[in-house]
This record gives sequence, structure tokens and C-alpha cells, in this order.
Amino acid sequence: MKETWPWFGAQDTVTLTHIRPAGASGIVTALRDYPPSEGWPVRDIKARKAMIEAEGMTWDVCGSIRMHDAIKLKGSAAKAEVAAWVETLRNLVGAGVKTICYNFMSMLDWTRTKLTNELAGRGQGLCFDMVDFVAFDVHILGRPNAEADHAPDMLAAAQFRWREMSAAEKFALESNIIAGLPGSAKGFSHADLLAGIKSFAVLSHSDLQAKLASFPAVVVPEAESLGVRLAVHPDDPPFPLFGLPRCVSTTGDLTFLLAVQQSPANDLTFCTGSQGAHADNDLPAMASTIGAQTQLAHLRNVQREDDGSFMRRQPLPAVPI
Repeated sequence: MKETWPWFGAQDTVTLTHIRPAGASGIVTALRDYPPSEGWPVRDIKARKAMIEAEGMTWDVCGSIRMHDAIKLKGSAAKAEVAAWVETLRNLVGAGVKTICYNFMSMLDWTRTKLTNELAGRGQGLCFDMVDFVAFDVHILGRPNAEADHAPDMLAAAQFRWREMSAAEKFALESNIIAGLPGSAKGFSHADLLAGIKSFAVLSHSDLQAKLASFPAVVVPEAESLGVRLAVHPDDPPFPLFGLPRCVSTTGDLTFLLAVQQSPANDLTFCTGSQGAHADNDLPAMASTIGAQTQLAHLRNVQREDDGSFMRRQPLPAVPI
């Protein structure tokens, strides 16, 4: 196993100069300036690769090629959008990048309610607070019929939380959820998000799963011919948001996807943080059953609460040996 480090590019406050002394010899990165409907130019891929190699490291994983929402709504029938994705795939291979991470999350990429959760004097970590999320969904975004997707006790807690929030706290919560995170294709306005939710709301879990299944049916043979490993990333969080289905969350979801195209090119990203946030996921059992088809591992500890909240787990104290 090779230790690699996610890096968001030249705008990242953590620079390549910082990363190498931390022990990583490889980089996971992507060209996030391009919209998901546009292939990445070879010259820019090579420029990013050269920047990494100038610091004595290698670009080992693309994480990830953004996927246009049209693919999630129409599957492989979104021909132009799939073609742009495959163009980027080919250009990456031409530069020597042959492990490609991707996800299939509706509307939003990875989602958190707080980006700087204090860890009792041991730094900060990401946090998904379910009460905050429901407060946003029901009271700030005002999604139609949102109350039907949340339990009465959660609605009561969210209403109290929302009433106690300052204007600055409400703005920060909204920014964290929809203003655009490093892995996201873009930020959203309320109108954008509500319109997108409406377009996806017609899909059930099985509908979205069928759209996902049609995608590797097209791209995996291409990846196989190029010697590429595609590694799907689980949903983060691994449960529905805004009433929308997610279909890469559980052992059953992952097993289904692997069976669609039984190929060395159809692999998984085993993310202990994302998969560990689902109460039904037994990570050791998952590692035993599907670990052999894992190309990429994200090793993150999470502390999960009964209400569905989760956050970075506190570091364990040092124990004398």
C-alpha cells in the first residue's frame, strides 16, 4: 500500500512542500476548475503532473472526474456528458494517471454542516450534525414537504436550534452545505438547489441504481482497454439528503455495482469515514467480502451518534508499551 495525500491544487493552503515531509509519496488530485460537461485538456493535466513531480512525488490517483448531473438522471443516455467524462479519462491515462475515483451522489458532493468542529484541544475536524441539517432543510432552505422526511423529535430539536441561531450562524450553516466544498462541482443558490432537488425527486433508489449501472456498462470496457482502475467512492453521507435517493451507501449497493461489470477496471474506494457513518455497515465484514476489489482506501475514523450525526473521532491517547 502506498501513502497518498489529497491535494486541491495550487490554491490549496496546504502546499506540496508541506505534504512531502508529512510522509506521503503520492498525490490524489483533480482539475476542479473545469465543469463536469467539459473534458480536461492534456496540457493542463501535464502541467499539474509536472508540478507534483517537481516536489519529488507522483500523481497516483485522480480524485475525482466530476460527473454531470445529466448522467445521474439519464445514465448512459446522457451521451455528450459521458463522452466528456471519457475524454478526461483518456487524457489522464495519456499522462500516466491510471487510478480514477468517482462518485454518483445526487446534486451535492460530500456534505458537512461544520468544517471546523473543535476537538477538545486537539485541532479541528469535519462534522455532520443532523439537527443542524434538518434546521437548514426545513427552516432555511424551506424545501416543500421537508417535514415528511424527518422524525417528530428531530423536527422539534431543529426548530429550537434554528430559533437559537444568530444570523451569522445561519449563514455559516448554509455556506457549509451549499456554497461549494473542495469536492463539489459548484455552489448553489436556494433556487438552484430547490430546482435540482425537484428534478431528482422523481427517482427512487432502484431508479438511481439503474442509472448508475448503465454508466460502468459503457465506461468500464473503455477503462479496461486503457489499463485503468475505476474506483467508485461511497456516498458521503451514506444516506438520503433532501429526500433524494443515494445508491452507493451499503454493502448491498456496492455488491450490486461490482456485479454490473465484473472486471478489474470496476473497483471500489473503501472509505472508512463514509461507510462508517451508516449504522448498518459492518466495516470489518465489508473488508472481508469486498476488500479484494478495493483499489483505493480512505482511512478516516468517525464517531457516529444515534440521531445520524457523525464527526471526526477524537484521537486516541498514547498508551505506553
